[in-house]
Amino acid sequence: MKFEDSTHEIMKTETSLLNESRIERLLVRPDATIFQSMKVIDEGAVQLALVVDDRKKLLGVITDGDLRRALLSGADLDAAVLPFANTAYRFVNAKTSRNEALDLMKCFTIKQLPVLDDQGFVCGLHLLNELIQVETLPNAAVILAGGKGTRLGALTKTTPKPMISVAGRPILERIIIHLVGSGIRTIYLSVNYLSNRIEQHFGNGDKLGCSITYLKEDQPLGTGGPLALLNSHPVDNATLVMNGDLVVDFDVQAMLSQHHRDANAITIGVKNYTHQVPFGCLQTSDGVVTKLVEKPILQRTINAGIYAMSPEIIATVRPEFTPITSVIENALVEKRQVGTFQIDDWIDVGQPQQLAEARGE
Repeated sequence: MKFEDSTHEIMKTETSLLNESRIERLLVRPDATIFQSMKVIDEGAVQLALVVDDRKKLLGVITDGDLRRALLSGADLDAAVLPFANTAYRFVNAKTSRNEALDLMKCFTIKQLPVLDDQGFVCGLHLLNELIQVETLPNAAVILAGGKGTRLGALTKTTPKPMISVAGRPILERIIIHLVGSGIRTIYLSVNYLSNRIEQHFGNGDKLGCSITYLKEDQPLGTGGPLALLNSHPVDNATLVMNGDLVVDFDVQAMLSQHHRDANAITIGVKNYTHQVPFGCLQTSDGVVTKLVEKPILQRTINAGIYAMSPEIIATVRPEFTPITSVIENALVEKRQVGTFQIDDWIDVGQPQQLAEARGE
């Protein structure tokens, strides 16, 4: 089919999993018939067509299943396709990373996911096929979402920090979608401050393809104490534990596999941190300068707030205020093996400037 010339052309970007010519073959006009749409779906071989106007603005998505249901309900082959299209479709924008798009597709069991620009024009299409299906893991995850987030000031006065929005989605929802997309289906949320906001948003987790159980802190338990609440939910495998204020993309399965392979009691997600001192620095000995280093660059390995913990570690935690660093220190004192797993794409949204960075501001 031919469309009017438009500035909204299909973009050739990393986020598009179909090339331009293939996407063009999936487009149908709103007045296209069911029969014409069936031909487009058959020839496109991705089980759907995109209903767009002359400028390629997406109006709806129609699948082969939608068309079968329309015909079974008595619709004629010559009927216009738009009334049978799904106009409440899920989509991502052109800035959404490929990994995030795949997480969404796995979480919501979507085989096709349109990519739209800010004005709703089609600029790509993600596909999920058998090669990227993910197996369900036996591991559970605990997300620590009970803190007040006082460093963010007024932003957390009526909104718990994990529910602050980044690119149109709460941080905590992004984390859960990533975990579900990685194969984790059992999730525990440790909640305290404004917990009703979190519980009302996520419910039992079925809308995100997982089971969510709330670990309610009657009093603040720190970052480690909430793990004691898992004692009423015995686990047989390593548990992924992570802070609820992270904007992060990491390989969940690889971290858990490494934890098991290395026989660690705890595996800590770490990130390389570089800081340049804005001053010239001196090295001295007994008051005598031995070396001058101009604005040195310091490199450190920092704790990223993501952990894999074996059941025997979690069993040692008591239901009292306990920093998670104390749990790690106790493991080291007991000569238990603590390993690390490298994480690169990571932002800890703890302060306004970090939130601005996560939002791309």
